[in-house]
Amino acid sequence: MKRILYLLFAVFLFFQLFPVSRENPPVTSEIVTSQEVKNILKRSCYDCHSNETIWPAYSYVFPVSYLVTNHVTEGREELNFSEFGNLPERKQNKKIYEVWEQVEEGEMPPKDYLLLHPSARLSEKDKEVLKNWANQSSGDSE
Repeated sequence: MKRILYLLFAVFLFFQLFPVSRENPPVTSEIVTSQEVKNILKRSCYDCHSNETIWPAYSYVFPVSYLVTNHVTEGREELNFSEFGNLPERKQNKKIYEVWEQVEEGEMPPKDYLLLHPSARLSEKDKEVLKNWANQSSGDSE
């Protein structure tokens, strides 16, 4: 049993020698919206959906480092607020409404993210602001 533990520890140390990339590319065309909406997005979305990720200490430790960087990479591919202005207006409006749909369905921010980042939790007021933002972007007058 001791040998197995030593082996696992050795593997753990070995993988620490190969860090994953935790880069923040330059912001090329950030989303343009009200300061109120932007503050909500920065607090609750930007770590995974922008080029302004704040990499926590645990993102430097194997195997969590691989999980976190993969999550950020996928998040940026789906929606990146740091490159949002590069999208055609119609696609921007669609993405904004998708943000609201994800929030309304309780998919975003993800529950596992909220466990370690409770300040990212959206209040009812935050949700109302995002809903109004989405409705304005889609041309809906709800």
